[in-house]
Amino acid sequence: MTTTAIDSKKPTTKQELIAANVKLLNEQLEAGHSEALTDYLTAMSRFHSYSFGNVLEIARQMPTATRVAGFWAWKNLGRSVNAGAKGIRILAPIVGVRRKKGEEAQKDITKQNERVLVGFRNAYVFDISQTNGVDLPAMHEVSGDPGENIERLAAFIKGQGIQLVYNPKIAPALGMSYGGRIAILPGQSKAEEFSTLVHETAHEMLHKAERRTATTKTVRETEAEAVAFVVGKAVGLVNRTASADYIQLYHGNASLLAESLEVIQQTASVILGALEPAVASEETPQQQEEEPELQEAA
Repeated sequence: MTTTAIDSKKPTTKQELIAANVKLLNEQLEAGHSEALTDYLTAMSRFHSYSFGNVLEIARQMPTATRVAGFWAWKNLGRSVNAGAKGIRILAPIVGVRRKKGEEAQKDITKQNERVLVGFRNAYVFDISQTNGVDLPAMHEVSGDPGENIERLAAFIKGQGIQLVYNPKIAPALGMSYGGRIAILPGQSKAEEFSTLVHETAHEMLHKAERRTATTKTVRETEAEAVAFVVGKAVGLVNRTASADYIQLYHGNASLLAESLEVIQQTASVILGALEPAVASEETPQQQEEEPELQEAA
């Protein structure tokens, strides 16, 4: 008779599985930025941060814009603006130099000239959809097949009194939590959709009222993405460093993860419990109908 050895290191309970996945995420965070995240951050650093007024102008002229940059900025990123593309007009500052006079300026040459804003000029930027060329670096994405878990999670969310909608207008965000309402960007892969749904569900469960005001954005995003990582791994999704990269984008780290360990484990446990398939009754409908007759005959 052949016996199969049991791997004592493999998690055998839900709590052990959660603990193992949290440990893995912690190790990834301690390892620092992944190569994918480093490349992504390098590319993003080349995009200019626009003023609130210019953001409104960009949104007014091209509501679908996601990433914009000037003609030469796109060139430096290995992309070219399409011929005939209409630029998005913004206001660029005109900076002049004011010469200082006096004894202090004579003593210190660095104080002789002062950069000052003298006005604004029209400048034009282009959205990534108006360009072509090499793909921009992207962070790792979650992959795999969540199976029926999307439907089970959606049922759990609705059972908690939380409204679930799919809204393309939230782009470029993949998901949004509004406190009693979750919006998901349609068109994601099944794996990404499930991971996003878990992330936003964690926000709904953890970051309401007092706890929301008592935590920082970094803490909230670390907790929500850690829950998404744990649950996703538990149902067989391939995460690689996607969650660790996301957490580090919000300046999260292993120390913050450790501080929130208890709430992460508890929340992941509740969600995983909701994903467990319902146990069907062993009795057939016919048996259930006949049982009263047997009792009467006795």
